[in-house]
Amino acid sequence: MNAGEMQLGKNGITENFIETLKGIFQNHDQVRVSVLKSAREKREDMKKYSDEIIKKLGEKYTAKSIGFKIIIKKWRKARK
Repeated sequence: MNAGEMQLGKNGITENFIETLKGIFQNHDQVRVSVLKSAREKREDMKKYSDEIIKKLGEKYTAKSIGFKIIIKKWRKARK
């Protein structure tokens, strides 16, 4: 499996972050996003971040949180 890596820092989910993520998806079908301590206060922030990333990326993406990492997968067709 072809996976890319990225970090989410104190600036949070910006337009630049989303554009960089889309760029990584041109060469990878999965991206692991490490959420740094400066970006999170509690574990519940992880769900909020993954939902926001998926909303901005679109319907062809799914995400799951494991610890303080968000794993985002791109599909060929939109997922429900």
